[in-house]
Formats: sequence, structure tokens, C-alpha cells
Amino acid sequence: MSLALSAAQDEGSGDRKIADVPTDGRRPLRPPVPLAQRATCGGAHRRAFFTIGSRTEERTVHHLQLSRTVDAKPITEWKSVAVELLGTQTRIVRGPKYRHRVIEAGSSGDALVLIHGIGGHAETFARNLHNLVGAGFHVFAVDALFHGYSSWEPYVDDGRAARQAEGVVDLLDGLGIERAHVEGESMGATIAFEFGMNHPERAGKIIMNTGFGDVVLTKTDFAEQPNGGVIGELSRRALLEPTFRNVRARMEWLVASPERMTDEMVEIRRRLYSDPGVFNSMKRVFRVGTDWETKPRWTEEQVRNFTPEALVFWTEHNPGEGPDYGEYVASLLPDAAYYCMADAAHWPQWERPEEHDQVLIDFIAGS
Repeated sequence: MSLALSAAQDEGSGDRKIADVPTDGRRPLRPPVPLAQRATCGGAHRRAFFTIGSRTEERTVHHLQLSRTVDAKPITEWKSVAVELLGTQTRIVRGPKYRHRVIEAGSSGDALVLIHGIGGHAETFARNLHNLVGAGFHVFAVDALFHGYSSWEPYVDDGRAARQAEGVVDLLDGLGIERAHVEGESMGATIAFEFGMNHPERAGKIIMNTGFGDVVLTKTDFAEQPNGGVIGELSRRALLEPTFRNVRARMEWLVASPERMTDEMVEIRRRLYSDPGVFNSMKRVFRVGTDWETKPRWTEEQVRNFTPEALVFWTEHNPGEGPDYGEYVASLLPDAAYYCMADAAHWPQWERPEEHDQVLIDFIAGS
């Protein structure tokens, strides 16, 4: 199961119930990652050994190396989302089929589309837009289809990510852009994967951030990371009972330590979920009242036909699937690069924005 879609998994079939999830807006700190997993967060061309059933395979995985040392300001010095978005334009783009809410920054250079995770919205990338424009990109952070104020209809559940990838094509058509680089985070990574598989002629480089496609993997014995199994419950509670505490608990799941999530971002999500149209669409996305069943669309053999240049961007503390998972899926993609950010969880673009941006700059520029 890909991390991107497990975010809305029906946890009722497991041992944990919604009532068992902490509701105090906090959660235990993430324990240190075992040394064997931490090793995948460094190195250049790493000779990785993967145990698959009864056999062991050796593969070379290219670890992206940054071209320069990143100077990062303390996380407490980042201003509000409103301040970070000064100088950008939030607007509705009408494609041939769909409505798209975008936050646009810049006016020239390669187009770069940024897609958030499940239940999210374009403000996910508020801390990245100006830096990426400064590197020469024309940036569009979007509300994915069925999220925020992008089109809620016609909704498709089976093959939803493929339809959302069609939405990316529709957005490019509405903007008059032929090709774009795409970064997707979590669910957005699944959309980016589908975009690269189904629409390679429209794809520049593809960055899959803490997520992957719906692929049947032959390797299944990945090291388990903490907190992966509660996100469906947290998501549904945040939607159905959108108190500040419940929404903050959902948002803190995204970061390696609770203080990295701001009250403002919590209130943005509460405001979105209070809109009747957004609320009803999210009930379907989270499959409220129904069982969750993931239907993988792809095999590993098919993944080897992925043609756009790709980067699998993982983190040390990603909940659910850890760095060994990210390195393995990177090994499936032809000539893919892999990067593992230390001291981050599921929102590297928010937790360590300068490093995140440099990863994209170096990968897209080919450094």
C-alpha cells in the first residue's frame, strides 16, 4: 500500500479504534531511527541489498548530493503563511474540464507544479514559493482535484489518483503550458507518479516526496516507522469533529516535533473543512462510513517503464514507511535519484524549507 493512499485507510479493521487515538493535540516524540535505516540517509552511489522473499538483490541507488551547504534560519523565524504569500497570486484557473485553485509565483522560467497530500491544500508550500522563483521557476502550488476549492465533481473513487493526474494535464492546458516539472507530497506523490506514467509527454522531472504510486511491491518486510497506522482516524476526526485540538492533532502527525506546526496552519485547515462543499468532498476522499480498500494499479515491471527523470524524496522520520522503503522504490525507477532528509517527518517542505528547495533546484538543474 502506498503511503499516499494509506492516509485515508479505514482503521476499523485493525486493532486500533478511533477512540484510542490521542486527543490532547500532542503525540509521543518519534524515537530515534535505527542505525540500519539511518544509513540510507547519506552516501552517494550506495550499493543497496534488498531481501525479497528468499533471495537477496544488489542494486545501485544514486543518492542526490547537494551542490552547496544550505543556510537555514531557525524554524521559529519563519513568518505567517500570509506573510510568506505576499507577492504571490491566488486565483482560479479554468481548464477544459475542471476548476483549479492555484497559488502562482513568478512569471517566467520552467513551470513547476506543487501538489499537496491527502486532505490538504496549496498553502502546504507557502514557505517554498519565493525561493523557487528566485531559482528561476514559474511555480504553481495547487489544490488537487476534490480538495480545497478545485473541482469537487465529477468525483471518482476507483482510480482517483489517475483522475487527479488528468487534472494536472487539464491545469496545464488551462494555463497554456506544454510541459511542467511536478513535485507531489504524499498523495501528491501518487498523483505525480500517475502523471509520469500516463502523460510522460507533458512531464518534465518528477519529484515524489514521502509517497509513491499504487504499486504491488515484491518486497514487503520494510522496517516499521511509528505513527503510520493512526492517520486515517486522525483525518476523519479532524473532518467530522473539527475542533482546534482535533485538527491540530492531525497536523502534528505531519512533523517530527509538535512545535513545528503553527496554529495558523491549523486554522487554515479548519476554515477549509467548515465550507460545506469542501466538507462533502473530503467525506468522500476520506471514505467516511465505508471500508477502505486499496487497489494497486501497477506492478514493479510496469514501473520500470517510467520514462520521466524521477527523484524519490524521503525523510528520516516519515511515519509508516521509513527510509528503507523510499530507497527501495527509488531502485525500481529507471535511473532515479534518491534523497533522504534528516530530522524531518512527512512535511519536509515545511520543516526544512531551504534544504527542500535546494534538493529540487539541484535535481531539476541536473547538478
